[in-house]
Amino acid sequence: MKHEWAQKMIRVSLAGCLLFGLAACKTTTVARVDTDSVQDLSGNWNDTDSRLVSSRMVTDVLDKKWLTTYQVQHGKNPVVIVGAVRNLSHEHINTRTFIADLERELINSGEVEFVASSKERGEIRNERADQSENASTGTQNIAGEELGADFMLQGQINTIFDEAKDTKVKYYQIDLTLIDLKDNRKVWVGQKKIKKILETGMFR
Repeated sequence: MKHEWAQKMIRVSLAGCLLFGLAACKTTTVARVDTDSVQDLSGNWNDTDSRLVSSRMVTDVLDKKWLTTYQVQHGKNPVVIVGAVRNLSHEHINTRTFIADLERELINSGEVEFVASSKERGEIRNERADQSENASTGTQNIAGEELGADFMLQGQINTIFDEAKDTKVKYYQIDLTLIDLKDNRKVWVGQKKIKKILETGMFR
């Protein structure tokens, strides 16, 4: 009886050592992929969503009548600034990267002029103040010469979740609004929707 018990304990110990050894030998493989490739691992908002939504919404806003109307009336491109994009979803979303994607698409379009955000302007104004005291007269950039924005782009990201057994649905709705800073008129309202279906299960 004692002999059988000892053999059983030896087998258990060997199995434990084997499992420990396999865990200790576990390695991580890293593969470099194209940054434009779609890598949707968790079903959460990701870089592909940010890039595609910003591209399509900027294409839409620049295709509407407000732009040509402004260009004809003023003989120049409008000056735009991106304001707050609020994350009202159920998950953490870095809206700063989404705003950066919007800014890039707008600037590269060549259809609008673009000015720094309020946070960026604060840093720039500190630099101008420093220049006024320390830089030579010929190289100073004086205050009061900033380019004012004509329009502000604002928005929000919302989500709706639905779930039944092993299937989950994530629904994202991104709303953006372009506002005339002179009179607060909304000159464009855009919306983009994303729906993701996540299926989990032992044999999927």
